[in-house]
Amino acid sequence: MSVAIERETDSDANAGRRWVALIWLLVFYGSALGNTASTWLAARRDGQPLLLWQVLTWELSSATVSLLLLPPLIWLCTRWPLHADVWRRRVPVYVAAALAWWLLHVSGMVLLRKLVYLAVGAHYDFGALRLQWMYELSKDLRTFALLVALRHTLAWYGRRRQGEAHLLAAPDEGPPVEPLDRPERFLVRKLGRDFLVATADIEWIQASGNYVNLHVRGHDYPLRSTMAAIEARLDPAVFVRIHRSYLVKLARVQAIEPLESGDARVHLADAGVLPCSRRYLAALRALAGQAPTPQRVEAAPG
Repeated sequence: MSVAIERETDSDANAGRRWVALIWLLVFYGSALGNTASTWLAARRDGQPLLLWQVLTWELSSATVSLLLLPPLIWLCTRWPLHADVWRRRVPVYVAAALAWWLLHVSGMVLLRKLVYLAVGAHYDFGALRLQWMYELSKDLRTFALLVALRHTLAWYGRRRQGEAHLLAAPDEGPPVEPLDRPERFLVRKLGRDFLVATADIEWIQASGNYVNLHVRGHDYPLRSTMAAIEARLDPAVFVRIHRSYLVKLARVQAIEPLESGDARVHLADAGVLPCSRRYLAALRALAGQAPTPQRVEAAPG
């Protein structure tokens, strides 16, 4: 059953990525072309000596730099998503990121404009620096906030399409088909259909706000739960806590790499890497059958 949902999700994920890329391109370049048309037509109406290539350069340079800055913004929203229970702690991170966006965006678009003007034998004048930087700040803060909101909306919609995991509920009549305190399967509801994912297929689990993500063969299935609650439901001989935000299936651990800080990196069989905090390192080594050592130690087979 989990193989069926994996194949279907592969196709959905590829289509979803194409749609997301198209949406971002339309947002930035569609806005740039619209602003170009309105600015140029207004200049012609008012009799201003403004050439179309100049306006096009201004708008496309801004859109291009924004697109280049988009991957770090998406990473920020993925790494530190805004949820009702954590947003106060994360607002300073987003404020700092917004200021960085402003500085990089203005610097990048001015550089591109100067290069284009130089290529056609003209000179680009950004204007009064202080006034222009403050003007761009007001625009960039609004743009940054809009993009963060749009990214969170797309992430929410992606979770809806990907499927959300649920613990199997006790039946209304008769005994449960499996022990409820040690679930063997999770129900995934996706686009109006139900699938079963075996607990044995889960490779690792990561906390994400009000959810934990069940990582299964390259796909994440969000389950509304806390790490403590899901840890209590899983077999401690099979799944081990390695970080306040991570649980890993012990059989997937390939190696433990100690760090000078006292923490470690956990290398998985599929070449993935997860963080391990010093708080959980001794227990992980004990379960993996390893002795404490400052060297990189391979996990016991099995």
